[in-house]
Amino acid sequence: MSTTQNYQAAEQLLRRPARPGELVTGDKVRPQWIDAGARFWYSVNNGVGRRFVLVDPAAGTREPAFDHTLLATALTAASGQQVDPEALPFTAVELVGEAVEFVAFDAYWRCRLADYTCEHAEFTPPGNPLDVPSPDGKLAVSQRGHDLWAVSAADGREWALTTDGEASYAYGTSPECLGNGTLLRKFGVPYLPPAVAWSPDSTKVLTHRTDERGVRQTHLLEARPADGGAPLLHTQRYAYAGDENLPMAELVVLDVAEGTVIRSQGEPLLTPMLSPVTGTWAWWAADGSAVYYLAQPRDRHTLSLHRLDPATGEVTVVLSETGETRVEPNQWNYEPPIVRVLADEVLWYSQRDGWGHLYRYDLRTGALLGQVTSGQWAVRRILHVDEAERVVYFTASGLVAEDPYRRTVCRVGLDGTGLAKVTDDDLDHIVTLPGTMEYFIDSASTVDTPPVTRVRDWTGRVLVELEHADISKLTATGWTPPERFRVKAADGVTDIYGVLYHPRGFDPARRYAVVDNIYPGPQTNRVDPGFDPGGMGLDAEPLAALGFVVVAVDGRGTPGRSKAFHDASYGHLADAGCLADHVAALRQLAETRPWMDLDRVGAFGHSGGGFATVRAMLDFPEVYKAGVALSGSHEARSFSLDFVEAYDGADNPTAWARASNVDLADRLAGKLLLVHGEMDDRVHPDHTLRLADRLIAADKDFELLIVPGAEHTFIDCLAYVRKRGWDFLVRELTGIQPPAYRPAPITIDPALLGELFA
Repeated sequence: MSTTQNYQAAEQLLRRPARPGELVTGDKVRPQWIDAGARFWYSVNNGVGRRFVLVDPAAGTREPAFDHTLLATALTAASGQQVDPEALPFTAVELVGEAVEFVAFDAYWRCRLADYTCEHAEFTPPGNPLDVPSPDGKLAVSQRGHDLWAVSAADGREWALTTDGEASYAYGTSPECLGNGTLLRKFGVPYLPPAVAWSPDSTKVLTHRTDERGVRQTHLLEARPADGGAPLLHTQRYAYAGDENLPMAELVVLDVAEGTVIRSQGEPLLTPMLSPVTGTWAWWAADGSAVYYLAQPRDRHTLSLHRLDPATGEVTVVLSETGETRVEPNQWNYEPPIVRVLADEVLWYSQRDGWGHLYRYDLRTGALLGQVTSGQWAVRRILHVDEAERVVYFTASGLVAEDPYRRTVCRVGLDGTGLAKVTDDDLDHIVTLPGTMEYFIDSASTVDTPPVTRVRDWTGRVLVELEHADISKLTATGWTPPERFRVKAADGVTDIYGVLYHPRGFDPARRYAVVDNIYPGPQTNRVDPGFDPGGMGLDAEPLAALGFVVVAVDGRGTPGRSKAFHDASYGHLADAGCLADHVAALRQLAETRPWMDLDRVGAFGHSGGGFATVRAMLDFPEVYKAGVALSGSHEARSFSLDFVEAYDGADNPTAWARASNVDLADRLAGKLLLVHGEMDDRVHPDHTLRLADRLIAADKDFELLIVPGAEHTFIDCLAYVRKRGWDFLVRELTGIQPPAYRPAPITIDPALLGELFA
């Protein structure tokens, strides 16, 4: 039964990603590098405030960055304000020699660590956060209208780097379809930092001119603007699948001192979603002698590496690979390419043998020199290449028998010999790298094992223990770790994996309604192999707190396994991450868990998960009796060209039509709640309204909530929208009237947006 206490627990879990450290401490270390990466500091939440820690990996030391009690006493004396050493009134510091500087009580302070004397200090502004500083810190690139400008840090002098930018043909911009305009307006941010990459010597800038002049214009109507005036029309360039015109990026190199513009002589790059510079599909050589970039034709069946001469604009093809389906530099669409250009060679990621592995090519001739890794497992990320020792370090998944998604740090010789595990255990490892590459920060966990964070050298030896996550406050809410499971896919042969959350106050003698918390990919997974992957907890954990058994599954067609496993989604977006696998998983799980009531199964999903929620109810009405679909992409034919064409094919309107929930609306049999933001510029609200129109025409009962002013993630009405979904599932799957509980609004730090909703 969902009680007020259950709702309170659900709200706490919903707030957890928005308020790091509220329920879990020591689970994430975000290093702030000093001394060129030789040392770093970080802050850790103690549940009350933050403790600041200084780490010297070479010395093997971890110690307080300063004496918190002495600093609190000194700041109390200097400011006249009472300061608690366990809850210092600042979240960031600057370690300057033998002093620490910070902002507190609307002033800038310096505290000398020799005698712990605090005094007002002169604050040097760090520069405009929307500018991109040069590596030497002397210059920055700034956006001015449709052009780029240089700014001198020394004297504030500014000068134009380009002068011919124009509307929809501007420099350093990503396509509008991923511009997050609604979200930026909510936080008062006029634009994103320009998409530029500085050369290592701080003399040149790589960027592009983004041509969207022929791209389809779409429109959003804001019913009630912030000023309370008349409705506002917002226009956005947004290419649909099959459109003739899509955004193109024309690479340019800007010489900041000379004022010259060197334009690439190569073809413009197809850029339907993300800037090639922002997405690191274009980058500088380590010595600044060249620019390298990846390019694909519209069908994605070929991937090529190009070299751009920054002095002349001349372009040459280094190497190219073609396949029968999409050729990817990474199965995760928005993660950096797994490609590394060395002094004379290229490490190239390919799935040509059915698994994601590294191959070595001659940089000058493009000749294949050999396969570096092999086996029924996949390279996930290149971490470090020691060219002197002829060794590459990388993360790989598939080397842990218990869970093929867990990542292991490995090493292998560039000649393909000497493969070894650097982290030789069965945990999932997330790696953070300093600029020095003398060590790495390793966070090891599983879905039910809280993370332990350490500093290691490249042999795997632990240099410093940093944090052991404390989940005592989390478990006090009634939370229990999810159960990792393996079952057979609908084909009866393929292993698939997922997690199951037990309901709060679980009693195996009872029967519980089940919620499938869906996200179909194919560009990312639903379940992360490590502990508490942020977005997962946003919906699954609160639903379990309400008294549901919650299941999340990665079916065939999602990334992280073999190419064949991922290619199950190619031309089959309509299968929504293979919903047949979800049904098979539910039935197998219930065979040994009689407390799972498969007569009361619902679905809950956001974005692609909203699409999959509705498709589950349309394709498997005998299984899914209720669903909550948030921001669903229900109509592939009016959705992002980048996403639809990448996974359903560039010229496949038949597949796009199959992926339309709108055309199947007359199949609806269960109880459905549709929710969409009026100002959603990622998945436009017409997706839900088109579906609603067909449901009405088919005389189907459903509920519809259009949230005024809301963008894709409901960032400023998160608690309200989630509670509406919770209430709906409680009513429809348990027959119980939800309690009259009203969660307080949730305010999310803009700095967390990328982590929560990337």
